[in-house]
Amino acid sequence: MRMSFPFSAIVGQDEMKQALLIAAVDPRIGGVMVFGDRGTGKSTAVRALAAVLPPIPASEGGYQDGTPRSSRAKIPVPFVDLPLGATEDRVVGALDLERALSAGVKAFEPGLLARAHGGFLYIDEVNLLEDHIVDLLLDVAASGENVVEREGLSVRHPARFVLVGSGNPEEGELRPQLLDRFGLSVEVRTPQDLTQRVEILKRCDAFARAPDAFTATWRAAERKMVKRIARGRAALDCVAVPDDVLRFAARLSMAVGADGLRGELTLVRAARALAALDGAACAADAHVRAVAPMALRHRLRRAVLDETGSTARIERALEDVAA
Repeated sequence: MRMSFPFSAIVGQDEMKQALLIAAVDPRIGGVMVFGDRGTGKSTAVRALAAVLPPIPASEGGYQDGTPRSSRAKIPVPFVDLPLGATEDRVVGALDLERALSAGVKAFEPGLLARAHGGFLYIDEVNLLEDHIVDLLLDVAASGENVVEREGLSVRHPARFVLVGSGNPEEGELRPQLLDRFGLSVEVRTPQDLTQRVEILKRCDAFARAPDAFTATWRAAERKMVKRIARGRAALDCVAVPDDVLRFAARLSMAVGADGLRGELTLVRAARALAALDGAACAADAHVRAVAPMALRHRLRRAVLDETGSTARIERALEDVAA
């Protein structure tokens, strides 16, 4: 199995790392979409996240050998890659019709959605995904259940997972229906700081030459990250969100003209998850400010007379609301 670059060793890209950690603490947020330049560590960061996710009870994970897990033992959080060329059967699963007709047994071969249950489903270059697969993902993301039907036979199974996508916007836009399903959206750019770029080169070279030794150097930091996520998950439901923070989030959403209430709810949930990560008992305006761009930037209507980007509009709104 190929070794992943340590999450703690990733230089810069703070917003992307923070969004992934928030989604790890609260899967109800709805996943993360990472758009940005080629070669900026998008897929590296997403795959590195898997190594710092606390284990879960086996009964909460996906399928193993065609059947749901039932053991009380702890297992790694499922982390499944969905390749662009995946067939529908590989994604949703397949029914063995011949066995069903000859032996009367409803044999089901789990797909990627079943294996990702309780964990993460990652799609690199998600903006290039075929439309019919996008439609499948939308249905399952909305219902939390996957239904496979073939020739009058039907199998249902839970399919609740955190959807993480990455892509380069120059290669095609993401369908609005799918983009709206992502709770958080982040933008990554090529670093322009010389010191930061040199450090990236050093770490990438060290990992390529001696991955075991490099990983061992960061093992303590990775363990701390696992504990931080675990503490955040445990504390999440106890973190209070005062009414004045709710009003701040609502005023901000109104100020930027966010479509619907989904962004507003995501904004509050992300602020609570960040507070849990920070070990705070209550979410504060500062937490809302920190997550506002990632929770709202992909939900803004295009302003014909405003040439500034969505992030700049959110930052301007934050200043206006605080005034």
